[in-house]
Amino acid sequence: MSQTKRVEGQAAYILHRRPFRDSSQILDLFSRDHGRVSVVARGSRGARSKLKGVLRPFMRLNVGWVQRTDLGTLTGAEVGGAPLSLAGDALLSGYYVNELLLNFLHRHDEQPDIFELYASTIHALAADSSLTAVLRNFEMELLGAVGYALITDVDTTQHQPLRADQHYEYRFEAGPVAVQRSEGALVFSGATLQAIGERQFDQPAVLRSANRLLREVIAFHLGGKELKSRKVLVDLHKARMPTTNVEAS
Repeated sequence: MSQTKRVEGQAAYILHRRPFRDSSQILDLFSRDHGRVSVVARGSRGARSKLKGVLRPFMRLNVGWVQRTDLGTLTGAEVGGAPLSLAGDALLSGYYVNELLLNFLHRHDEQPDIFELYASTIHALAADSSLTAVLRNFEMELLGAVGYALITDVDTTQHQPLRADQHYEYRFEAGPVAVQRSEGALVFSGATLQAIGERQFDQPAVLRSANRLLREVIAFHLGGKELKSRKVLVDLHKARMPTTNVEAS
């Protein structure tokens, strides 16, 4: 950036934060009108900082910053909405959502629709909704917004609507392709793919299939990178009884 940018009163959430020098921290923000930005919050970890109780993840903030290089400087922050409380699985799910955004969004790319999607998702997690269904819906909406929308209604080789009784292999760069087998990591019936597209996540079998499909699709678009928050969720799921509320994300 060659010119100084000054922003005031911008709605934003903290996606990630890390210590910087003695008492400062670097914040990765997701802002409504400026997308992802990174700023240094000088002295914000100090014992006397007025921002210690404000700069928290999942809290809607109104922030200001000045930016001359890729790393800006926070000039102010205040709470911009009612406090939200995430704990346990909901908290881990929130960190997973944050990590997805950090990996899929480009810096300084305005994404107001994704910003509102994020806000509604965090509220749904805080409301103790069906966490797995909330995550699957967020993943599908995010993939669509960044140009990787799932194809769940058409056989991409035949250019025909999916047949409910036909099995298809989902190929990352092509979509559903008809196959003569019913087993495989990415093989689904046409009925199942259609149900995923319609977000019929109140049906356990559809939700499990969506989990399997989205896990592989996201891994492909991340180049095989493993998300730390997802690994924690998977490890917790494996350690629990089968009746756990949250499937491995």
